[in-house]
Amino acid sequence: MSKKLTLIAFVVSLGGFLFGFDAGIISGVMSYAGPEFDLNDMQSGWVVSSPSFAAMIAMLFSGRLSDLIGRKKILIVVAFLYALSALLSADANSYEMLYIARMIGGLAFGAALILAPTYIAEISTAENRGKLVSIQQLNIVLGFFAAFLSNYYLNKYNSDGASFFTDENVWRWMLGLELIPAVLYFSLLFFVPKSPRWLYAQNKITEAKRVLNQIHGNEIAAQELQSIEQNLKEKSVTSKVHLKELLQPALRYIMMIGLTIGVLQQVTGINAVYFYATSIFKQTGIGTDASFSSGVLLSSVTVVFTFVAIFLIDRMGRRPLLLVGISGIALSLLLCAYGFNQASYELTSAEIAAFENIESDQLTPFENKLYDNDLDFKNDMKTALGTQVYAKNEGAILEAATNINATLVLIGILGFIACFAFSLGPVMWVLLSELYPLKYRGLAIGVIGFVNSFASWCVQQVFPWELSNLGNAMSFLIFGTIALLGFFILLKILPETKGKSLEQIESEFVK
Repeated sequence: MSKKLTLIAFVVSLGGFLFGFDAGIISGVMSYAGPEFDLNDMQSGWVVSSPSFAAMIAMLFSGRLSDLIGRKKILIVVAFLYALSALLSADANSYEMLYIARMIGGLAFGAALILAPTYIAEISTAENRGKLVSIQQLNIVLGFFAAFLSNYYLNKYNSDGASFFTDENVWRWMLGLELIPAVLYFSLLFFVPKSPRWLYAQNKITEAKRVLNQIHGNEIAAQELQSIEQNLKEKSVTSKVHLKELLQPALRYIMMIGLTIGVLQQVTGINAVYFYATSIFKQTGIGTDASFSSGVLLSSVTVVFTFVAIFLIDRMGRRPLLLVGISGIALSLLLCAYGFNQASYELTSAEIAAFENIESDQLTPFENKLYDNDLDFKNDMKTALGTQVYAKNEGAILEAATNINATLVLIGILGFIACFAFSLGPVMWVLLSELYPLKYRGLAIGVIGFVNSFASWCVQQVFPWELSNLGNAMSFLIFGTIALLGFFILLKILPETKGKSLEQIESEFVK
């Protein structure tokens, strides 16, 4: 595998870095922006989930649009939208402006998440396709790591009382930092070639041959050319494709696989954990500062196990990684549910008196009252203090009141993240880039991406409501049960595509 091929894959998948950065940064942003705009649960959910809602739209048409005008051109537009979203988000002066700015970014990452693996699969060989497509997931988790690290330091400098950072402006810097990688992404995309398989589909044979020779060298390029030409002789890829064609019997099996994995990736709660990481760690009672530092630990684990996926995916195969990973996801989530279910909550008079920003007499009626669940405790706190005051002081209140095995919950969350990072995270995009014939690839991945993003939006939108109305334990129990069911479904239907060319996969699974 050439260094040039690896570099191209890394540049193209920088859109994944920006998605990860945006998803990670918002967990810290909402600790400040939520109280500042006095957002309720549904409004908080919408600010967090609005990019996923916009991504649904982008995923539905960007794949087919890239079939018509090319992957590279759409990706350049994507990079511009990322930069615009970062600027507008940092300057938002209202709840409405904030979610609109984030929806612009959602259009960008919706397109990027499906086009990058599509492009990378089309420039790769069968032997290295799994590794290269997984670079997108690596970039996503590097984005998460950069975001959590950025959140940690900005929150630290703000907590230290530095005159420059305040609760009112620190979240704007968190959002504005995204402009730097967005501009870099936009600039580097001009230096990557067009997809050779797309060029062939457009009858630009000479240019396609030149690109393949540049990427692979003459010997490997000749093998790829032969495979592509044979496939094009057998099937027309330039005719117009309609949505209803994805329902034809020949594609039914691979569409079922794609849709199942696309839904499972989100309904097991990954974006709830990432997007609300700071809030979730607060629920364990470790405090606001520690919850920010725990986010760095979470993203570090993600990076490590994504490298595990890159190392194993072309050795061990897609099916074993997915099955091992989703079983680990289920066990980890159920462990979190158990840990939260054993928690209790109680405030002593000394703890109440120690709160800096709360009048003691507001909480005196709840002194030494023991709660066996987080729902009753948080509802009483909100009633006594008001939602805005409680939101600003939630970390301190829960740190003082919570009696929980925080280590058990942390192990569960990190286990979930680790298992996701080597299975559902990267393997889904690898499979989607492999399973569909060139003629239908853009449209099929777009439709599955739409369903995936819709599921993500639903989870993000509902999660704050879940925590407020169902509680921590029940929320994680729901996710764990879904993951367990998903394991048995995948055990039944999941194929193996390791080591097969795109054309071989098409001949085997499209009947």
